[in-house]
Amino acid sequence: MTELRQLAESVHAQFSDHLDVDVDEIEERLETLVSEYKVPPEEARRSLVNNYLSETEMDREQLSDGTTDLTPLSEIDTDEEWIDVQAKVLELWEPRNDAISQVGLLGDESGRIKFVSFTTSDLPLLEEDTVYQLSNVVTDEYDGRFSVKLNRTTSIQQLDTDIEVGDDTTEIKGALVDIQRGSGLIKRCPQEDCTRVLQNGRCSEHGEVEGEFDLRIKGVLDDGSTVQELVFDREATEELTDITLDRAKEMAMDALDTSVVTDEMKAATLGQYYRVRGPMLGRYLLVNEFERLGSVDTNEALTKVRSI
Repeated sequence: MTELRQLAESVHAQFSDHLDVDVDEIEERLETLVSEYKVPPEEARRSLVNNYLSETEMDREQLSDGTTDLTPLSEIDTDEEWIDVQAKVLELWEPRNDAISQVGLLGDESGRIKFVSFTTSDLPLLEEDTVYQLSNVVTDEYDGRFSVKLNRTTSIQQLDTDIEVGDDTTEIKGALVDIQRGSGLIKRCPQEDCTRVLQNGRCSEHGEVEGEFDLRIKGVLDDGSTVQELVFDREATEELTDITLDRAKEMAMDALDTSVVTDEMKAATLGQYYRVRGPMLGRYLLVNEFERLGSVDTNEALTKVRSI
């Protein structure tokens, strides 16, 4: 028996008392999702279950397995993973691209994350300050930041409840012992709703493009027992290093080399103690606030870098 046939029979067993549908029809719908839309088989099953729940107006608890595995937003740390979430729409932003139907911020008890819904998915619009269960969303990651994408297989269920959105801010202090590759003066993809960093003039999604300059620091903070990777965006990088974007471009142009910007940033920041605050985005802490606490011995800092 094929995998899709097994999945079809399991779905049929759940709905046979509530819905006039046979195993062959279920298998055909699963095949469409898997073959045409490249949905993983298990996720196709979940999508179909959600559709049948909507058609029959059944409660999920009435199903034989009766449970749904919801992923807390703060635990999203893998790219291209199909998950279910229950979250409140905190903000909606104006899309900058006609291909985007909605873009905004979701929140649950564990934290917050960006979401994107595409026009071609033809999904109902979400409303601010409303809680939804979103089944079959896909995680996305770039530059250490995670988001979720709603797609044509996503099931949207509005819930008559509220969520007290958690504060996912983390605060740590320690010595800045390394500035990683990909820091300093960088170029990002100029396409709408894409801020991926270019590698050799190419975006991993849009190919060869004329990039737009930006500043960032990817650093490593050592608190004496563990190390934590950090990301400083342009605003935080300018404040940390006293190097503006315009100044960085001038430095790189004069030297015909962007590495001079990174070198000056290292000279200004490595070996300094900081207190940093911000949300965890995957393995990175995105620095929203920081405070300089003092200096650490340079040789000690270099030793820590070599040990990472």
